[in-house]
Amino acid sequence: MATTNDLKNGLVLKLDGGQLWSVVEFQHVKPGKGPAFVRTKLKNVLSGKIVDKTFNAGIKVETANVDRRGMQFSYKDGSDFVFMDTETFDQLPVTPEVVGDAANYLLEGFEATVAMYEGAALYVELPASVELVIEYTEPGVQGDRSTGGTKPAKLETGYEIAVPLFITTGEKVKVDTRSGDYLGRVNN
Repeated sequence: MATTNDLKNGLVLKLDGGQLWSVVEFQHVKPGKGPAFVRTKLKNVLSGKIVDKTFNAGIKVETANVDRRGMQFSYKDGSDFVFMDTETFDQLPVTPEVVGDAANYLLEGFEATVAMYEGAALYVELPASVELVIEYTEPGVQGDRSTGGTKPAKLETGYEIAVPLFITTGEKVKVDTRSGDYLGRVNN
């Protein structure tokens, strides 16, 4: 248990009958008249839905002990993704629903943060960008410049992104894991 005075970004609260909500933003407000209150923006840990909620200052809120661990993606077992804890070397199978869009950028050996609550994985968080090799893209044509259009390219994970016309098969590129945007070439 904590009070609303202890709120900070990233803290996970247990509200509305056990649902987990992560604090995205909070603001203590002391109006001229009336009691102080705390205005928050909360994100549902499982669904990603964001809501605004106001608490009276000083009331008790239940916190959830969410354990964020650095893990390494080992392999895919059927539909499950198996992660290895880098400290204890324990294997943890994670369902595709929990992995979500991160599956588009996962290769064996990639590091990720897995959030755990009561022994179950809640979500998988990747670094902001990853470096992947272009497995296939149509060849560029004479006259293609660095400015202008884009073309589809298949990454080594099988995911398809849009890249500039001058990118060729076999090149390593940096990709934003939040949006799937091409960020640039990686020079080896």
